[in-house]
Amino acid sequence: MAVGEEIYRFMEEVFPYCRSITGDGVRQTLRKMQAICPKLTIHEVVSGTHAFDWQVPKEWNCRAAYIENSKGERIVDFRENNLHVVGYSLPVDVYVNKEELARIIHTYPKLPKAIPYVTAYYKESYGFCMSEKQWQSLPEDTYHIVIDSELKQGSLTYGEIIIPGETEEEILFSTYVCHPSMANNELSGPGVSIKLAELLSSEGRHRYTYRFIYVPETIGSITYLSQNYLELKRKVVAGFNLSCLGDDLAYTYVASKYGNTLADKVAQNVLQHIDPAYHKYSFLKRGSDERQYNMPGIDLPVCGLYRSKSNEYPQYHTSLDNMDFVTPKALEESYDMLRSMIQALEGNFTYQATCLCEPQLGRRGLYPKTSVRGGSRASGAFHYIDFLAYADGSNDLLDISKWIELPVGQCLEIAAKLEAAGLIRKVDA
Repeated sequence: MAVGEEIYRFMEEVFPYCRSITGDGVRQTLRKMQAICPKLTIHEVVSGTHAFDWQVPKEWNCRAAYIENSKGERIVDFRENNLHVVGYSLPVDVYVNKEELARIIHTYPKLPKAIPYVTAYYKESYGFCMSEKQWQSLPEDTYHIVIDSELKQGSLTYGEIIIPGETEEEILFSTYVCHPSMANNELSGPGVSIKLAELLSSEGRHRYTYRFIYVPETIGSITYLSQNYLELKRKVVAGFNLSCLGDDLAYTYVASKYGNTLADKVAQNVLQHIDPAYHKYSFLKRGSDERQYNMPGIDLPVCGLYRSKSNEYPQYHTSLDNMDFVTPKALEESYDMLRSMIQALEGNFTYQATCLCEPQLGRRGLYPKTSVRGGSRASGAFHYIDFLAYADGSNDLLDISKWIELPVGQCLEIAAKLEAAGLIRKVDA
């Protein structure tokens, strides 16, 4: 089975789980991910734990939620789509008329057939969501509203994978597992990255250590940072926050705070060669946990990677962000994009030419021995000379790739041949 299909099937299986910033749905999802990559460890942080300026909230679980009309017919049922209930709703069992019902109903008129995603994490309340079309069709009636939920002292759950490398320097991948039944945002990030972690776990030695974290958005990353930020500041050399990787509408990069980190450099380099028309946003347009990693005192070199960026596609945070909106092909493309970035990071050394002036490449089998107009360019042999021109000890592989306008993968092949011929050396190996 192709990797994209495997990711899609994982997403399809866990799509119905009621994931919030806490609760059993998160645990169920992480256990499914653990089955794919057994290196994943699951951690619990108890409610009330201080996390910088925040506190870990109470744990919320919802067993059932519905609205019935006076005939006993269920017009909304949490079991059909868990977006129907506002996240963190308190338990309730009351009868109301339509005017009273309107006070707790949320719709999204811009997409009249869509159920919106609404939460109230830090305000004790309750509510339901339905499509605008359904709401407009409801008659005056007496409605029975029931939410069987529990808000209790519990814990916040997150997952972590650490794959040791030859050095303690780390590459961080972060994504989140808190959103309920929406596919692109956010099952695609966990789906793509857990397969990437599985691959790295099965391979041989790596230059870098790789850290994958699966947290509830915002409070999860803040909680994780509060417990690990000193270690991360010491070890992380590049990081990527992953979100919305399953649609085939775009590639998107959101810069770190100043846009000048190794993560920014490799992201832009790889995306430029995948799709020169990729979307680029400054940190001021950030949409996810890249904001937490860049805040003062944390200052980690983390940028954001998406297909369509959060809040930039119509289906975002609605029931239309479903399994029909994502495709195995797009998921595999995103997986391959991240593999290309890992390949670039693993091979990103600074190179110094060992020969004064231009070496004779022909006797080393790297240049045509017969001169034909345009022949060296057409054969690609001139790429070796281009590479050598910038291998002056001041450019790493990503710089050279940018200057000679070749993908990093092709530059790695050139570097390997030049190094084997003794014409370049790594100055920071």
